[in-house]
Amino acid sequence: MAFLQVNFISQSLMRTVPVNVILPVDKIAFPGMPVKEQKPFKTLYLLHGIFGNYTDWVNGTKIQRWAEEKNLAVVMPSGENRFYVDQEAGHNYYGEYIGKELVEMTRKMFPLSHKREDTFLAGLSMGGYGAIRNGLKYHETFGYVAGLSSAMIMEGLTKRTNEHPFFIERRDFAESVFGDLEAAMESDKNPEWLVKKLKEEGAAFPHMYLACGTEDSLLQGNRRFAEVLKEAGADVRYEEGPGGHEWDFWDRYIKKVIDWLPLEEDAQAGVNSGNVGI
Repeated sequence: MAFLQVNFISQSLMRTVPVNVILPVDKIAFPGMPVKEQKPFKTLYLLHGIFGNYTDWVNGTKIQRWAEEKNLAVVMPSGENRFYVDQEAGHNYYGEYIGKELVEMTRKMFPLSHKREDTFLAGLSMGGYGAIRNGLKYHETFGYVAGLSSAMIMEGLTKRTNEHPFFIERRDFAESVFGDLEAAMESDKNPEWLVKKLKEEGAAFPHMYLACGTEDSLLQGNRRFAEVLKEAGADVRYEEGPGGHEWDFWDRYIKKVIDWLPLEEDAQAGVNSGNVGI
């Protein structure tokens, strides 16, 4: 399993950005095993939550092991605390970066499939919101979209004040991310608005997977959004399970996401230290 860190200058963000990439290009077949045909890799773009960065998923889950077993490339960018949406005033076009530039750049760098049905987007918490929002906005690029414990917080943004002691719950922080909050509700920053727009246009929804822990404060928002998708006719799988807003839950459910994706059934793990003695 090749594990790479890439740094490149992003036009969308106008700075050098780091990206971690899992790329199963270095598999060694054991004696007697057939050498498999090399095909462009199906790819999962995987977004972290608030306070995190491009290292979170590898540190917090077994994503590297599962990606290798399924011959899946995984691309993990940083979104800082900006919810993966475009913020024009600071030239922070995070939505464009995730939905367009990152896909185009990594396809130039690596042997990745260019097919919509082979291109996936997922995330947790803030990254779950980012995956859903950008998966819907760039629905012609992503065929499968998954959100774990997604921060479906748009409905309550306009009611926020600046009296809360924690900055991420304050109105001024929300305005720094989403701009005018009333206007944001009727824009592509609101996933429910995007669902309505895609339905009106008769566009093809990505296949959707949502999951949330039963002890998570974001549970009601995820239940509500799953119903919005179902009512719009989208193909959505919604699951709940024991757990809160925590890595134990995300480690279990990113495996469920991997199993849900249309990946190789007969892919094999490569050589690693666990193979010694075989």
